[in-house]
Amino acid sequence: MTNPLARLKRLPRPSWYWAFVAVFIALASIVYFAQPQVLRTLRAFAFDTYQRLAPAQAPANAAVVVVDIDEASLSRLGQWPWSRATMAELTDRLGEAGAAAIVFDVLFSEPDRTSPEQILAAAPEAQRAALGRVIAGWPTHDSTFAEALARHRSVLAASFQSEPTTDLFPLKAGQAFAGDNPSPFLPAYDGVSTSLPALYEASLGVGFMNWTPDNDQIVRRVPLFARQGDVIAPSLALEALRVAQGASTYLVRSANAQGAAAFGRNTGMSQVRVGAATIPTSANGEIWIHFARFQPGAAIPAWRVIAGDVDPSALSGRIVLIGASASGLMDLRATPLDAAIPGVDIHRQILEQIIAQDFLSRPDFAPAIEWLVALLVILVLAFAAPRTSASLSAGFGLLAVFVVFAIGLLSFVYAGYLFDPIFPAACAFVFSASAATYLYRRTEQQRAQIRLAFSQYVSPDIVHQLTAHPERLKLGGEVRDLTVLVCDIRNFTTISERLNAEELTAFINSFLTPLTDIIIANGGTIDKYMGDAIMAFWNAPLDDAQHARHGCDAALQIVGRMTALNDGWRAQAQAAGRSFEDVAIGIGLNTGQCCVGNLGSDRRFDYSAIGDAVNVSSRLEGLTKAHRLPLLVGELTAQQADGVSFVEVDLVRLKGRATPSRIYAPLEEETARTFDASTHEAFLAAYRQAKWSEANILLEKLSANAPARFAPLYEVYKSRVARLSAMTLETWDGVYELEQK
Repeated sequence: MTNPLARLKRLPRPSWYWAFVAVFIALASIVYFAQPQVLRTLRAFAFDTYQRLAPAQAPANAAVVVVDIDEASLSRLGQWPWSRATMAELTDRLGEAGAAAIVFDVLFSEPDRTSPEQILAAAPEAQRAALGRVIAGWPTHDSTFAEALARHRSVLAASFQSEPTTDLFPLKAGQAFAGDNPSPFLPAYDGVSTSLPALYEASLGVGFMNWTPDNDQIVRRVPLFARQGDVIAPSLALEALRVAQGASTYLVRSANAQGAAAFGRNTGMSQVRVGAATIPTSANGEIWIHFARFQPGAAIPAWRVIAGDVDPSALSGRIVLIGASASGLMDLRATPLDAAIPGVDIHRQILEQIIAQDFLSRPDFAPAIEWLVALLVILVLAFAAPRTSASLSAGFGLLAVFVVFAIGLLSFVYAGYLFDPIFPAACAFVFSASAATYLYRRTEQQRAQIRLAFSQYVSPDIVHQLTAHPERLKLGGEVRDLTVLVCDIRNFTTISERLNAEELTAFINSFLTPLTDIIIANGGTIDKYMGDAIMAFWNAPLDDAQHARHGCDAALQIVGRMTALNDGWRAQAQAAGRSFEDVAIGIGLNTGQCCVGNLGSDRRFDYSAIGDAVNVSSRLEGLTKAHRLPLLVGELTAQQADGVSFVEVDLVRLKGRATPSRIYAPLEEETARTFDASTHEAFLAAYRQAKWSEANILLEKLSANAPARFAPLYEVYKSRVARLSAMTLETWDGVYELEQK
């Protein structure tokens, strides 16, 4: 019989528990003040969540208007860049409507190529003299634009860059500094790109349009000032506000200015005043933006302004920002609320926030408060854990997490305060988990032994669920959406004839093992092995909201892995003196409703899935042979796999189905960047309309530039078009009839 005293000796002493608490606090403090990237990323996620839950509201009477260089304007006025004469006309229209400031979120760094003198310089020498007599005395388009800028309250953009330049930022306003020099804290650049001197000299303001996105390229903060050497320059939004108010000087307050105590230390910038607006800033001159959701139809298309189709009252007295939303101009930015919005709209939201004097705030003392809250949470939970049950202790931990997040959200909504809940909540969660482990260590050891034993026979995920829910160990299943993968080796019979039983077993193991690793690494569940084939699915037994994406990721990785596998098998065959042909595979991937669960008999059952989606996956795997592609996916998979690029392969009528199905092939990131999608779509359209000549021309173009994986597909289509064009078709719907399973 076990000695009770010996068993007590194995229990942790109370002093050890409090030593653990002290070590936990020390380690947590080190992590917090070290500010690792993961902590900064999670903090940004928390702040983004605040914005999604409580986005800013658009003002009822907006003081800022965006004139949009959109796709419709490019269609009506021509491709970008437009003539400076057109820009002059746009400027005059806005100025005559009474715009308080006309702000260009566009660089004009090169002369207008459509200007008369530019055309003359590019003309053949034989024609230059005659053309020169015709255009002699004509004003340049740049001078026309400069005159328009001078007639109105205009602001131009500049762009800082890391490469040194001889040009300096062209300041248009005075600057007065109260307190210490803020330059060491401001973003610094070595060079600048500006508009032509004649243009920025004619304008009333010049501001930089650079952003400071985080590592995930999401814009959350913007600098109001940056510097190039000793030149401190204002942002485009700040210059727009200054020009609109008719102000001439910025007043910048920094550490140790009167009323801005910093205890003798230079802690950077704290505030900037322009006209009637006072703007609190961070030490490096940034402000946080409280974003509103992007409204695509709120901007005024530029073509309407030039056409005189805009009520002047919509522009009078307002700051007008001119920028681009057309996708080809690449001026799109990510925000906490939108994956891509025009950069000019960020300028608009900055200005509206400043004009409304409604700011988000994250003071310098915020980190200290967050650390103290974390320390308090740890101590409260540390006192409660030994005195309560494990479930109650865990409940206290979850309650602490909820309270911390609730305080952060309420502070954001009612005070505009950016309180970081991640670190205190993480401390509460981790410490609660540690305390629960301390109280239940022997029980957990027994459960770990059970899990270790059963994990040798079934999936660890299934073991985990059966441990938590033993009632699931019975026949039956549930209906849910699954993404199903079926993978098979091509011409396996030919391969197996060349190998003896031992070699064939080793070959199958070397094939199925890496495929299994890829599937499990992407969150899939292995359903079964069928000789040389494997079937797997996603979204069971554990929920996976991205099951279509994860299935596509696994399938693409399997296709990519085949090159290395073939290299290894070839080396083995050469060493054994055997001939070798590359092993090819076919993969079908489909999404749909299935019945998944423990299927079989009362004596023996497996965790498996059945349903039409499984059958379609098998049909798609068979279709890979007809289309000579290694991987095909169903339409629902292509719709649900966020972040994966697809190309439509064919419209087929699967055996036993009356309605045709669209099938797709996913693209790797590198292939997606080079794939000629527009020509491919044009070919499919011609093919389905029985325009055989046009289809052949497009096929030749596709074949010449096709990625290696798609070249066989176009050969299949060439053969199919040749056959169909030679036939007399009474009806043609572009549907490929699949005769086999």
